[in-house]
Amino acid sequence: MSTENEGNEGTAAEAVPSVPPVPADAPQGSPGSTPAPAPEAEPATAASTPMASVPPTPPHAPHTPQTPHASHAPQSAAEANWPPPPPPAVPAYASHGADGGGPVWGAPSQPYAPEGPRKRGMGGLVAAVAVAALVAGGIGGAFGYWAADRNGSSGSTTVSASANQQDLKRDPGTVAGVAAKALPSVVTIDAQGGDGEGGTGTGFVYDKEGHILTNNHVVASAADSGQLTATFSNGKKYGAEVVGRAQGYDVAVLKLKNPPSGLTPLSLGNSDQVAVGDSTIAIGAPFGLSNTVTTGIISAKNRPVASGDGSGGSNSYMSALQTDASINPGNSGGPLLDARGAVIGINSAIQSTGSSVGQTQAGSIGLGFAIPINQATNVAQQLIKTGKPVYPVIGATVTMDEKTGGAVISDQGAGGTSAVSKDGPADRAGLKAGDVITKFNDTVIDSGPTLIGEIWTHKPGDRVTLTYQRDGRTATAQVTLGERNGDS
Repeated sequence: MSTENEGNEGTAAEAVPSVPPVPADAPQGSPGSTPAPAPEAEPATAASTPMASVPPTPPHAPHTPQTPHASHAPQSAAEANWPPPPPPAVPAYASHGADGGGPVWGAPSQPYAPEGPRKRGMGGLVAAVAVAALVAGGIGGAFGYWAADRNGSSGSTTVSASANQQDLKRDPGTVAGVAAKALPSVVTIDAQGGDGEGGTGTGFVYDKEGHILTNNHVVASAADSGQLTATFSNGKKYGAEVVGRAQGYDVAVLKLKNPPSGLTPLSLGNSDQVAVGDSTIAIGAPFGLSNTVTTGIISAKNRPVASGDGSGGSNSYMSALQTDASINPGNSGGPLLDARGAVIGINSAIQSTGSSVGQTQAGSIGLGFAIPINQATNVAQQLIKTGKPVYPVIGATVTMDEKTGGAVISDQGAGGTSAVSKDGPADRAGLKAGDVITKFNDTVIDSGPTLIGEIWTHKPGDRVTLTYQRDGRTATAQVTLGERNGDS
């Protein structure tokens, strides 16, 4: 995999005709009614340096339904060409649905067998029905006019949505709700080195004392003699200084020089409990576009990722959370949130399709990687306490070759020293040069960088099981992890 520092840095009611004349012999009654979806060290933005080859929707606006217009007042009997023709034997609304397969809302009329002709009372009944129809029509018309008049001279009963966007409340569980709560605690970091190099990245409020958590590669250019500023989503800008940084973990902690009162730290989640398919929300400043929110899911866990600056001696390793949320240069150091708004990772690297001559940055292809927050929190606490990182180690040097089928213990260490430190954890467990480590606890190890990433998810003193091969035979060893202080 090639890596690269993220350097830039209703329907209207139908008019119903008046009741038709009913023959004297007809029974009383009425028909049924009608029913009403090679990692690059994640983006910082302006000048990004290619790294060494080493294995590493906004929601739709809610639809505001409109109230249907009031139905027209019924016509008078004269306007309706009284009397109307007799009704059909089967009402037109007997079947529901375009395909005629819907439920029957009104049963067909049953044929009526008259008992015999009746000559008396016919005129009185017809007159009574006509009067009742006229009275009903008059009442309906009067009510319709009153309702329209009460809503203005136009007769419209449509209710308009408020033009004030502040009146549009967002549920806390929506992406908009999560973003609105998190954005005030996310900052855009501008790092300018003394030599003119610099870039843009992201960070977030870690505690009420003004500590900001971000990536090491976001602030590295300005860590010694440069200038750092942090700008909040409301536009307020504050100077910042480096408290400590861990190159191997790619984690750094800043401190605002004059922090404002009322800082709200982002809540921290548990990255060990994250599952593939969980929703994710990333916030950052891709290509300098501050306060950008993107969404996705967790695509994979424990993804071995190595990223560096190309020197080969300052690489970072992680067992990363992979997400398809859009992450670009400038998102580096920003929070990866879960659906509740809790931080589950720090966006740190992106997969590149490869770079051509003159191309120093690549955009998102849906493969982003974040440092699990459980690991980042441990590192942050160390940096705030001592200013230096502490790394767990096995006391053995392994090769950095990819696709070796495991982590191969080198023939010798740096500067010609022994590859297995005398009396170190690996030595005490009986490991030797040439052994190939194929498992770390239950995790399959396919290369040296993968092994380092897994080791660094633990703490010094943790006891782990290594599975290795020697001379074609497989064996296991119990190892208690040692420690190394600082990056040198």
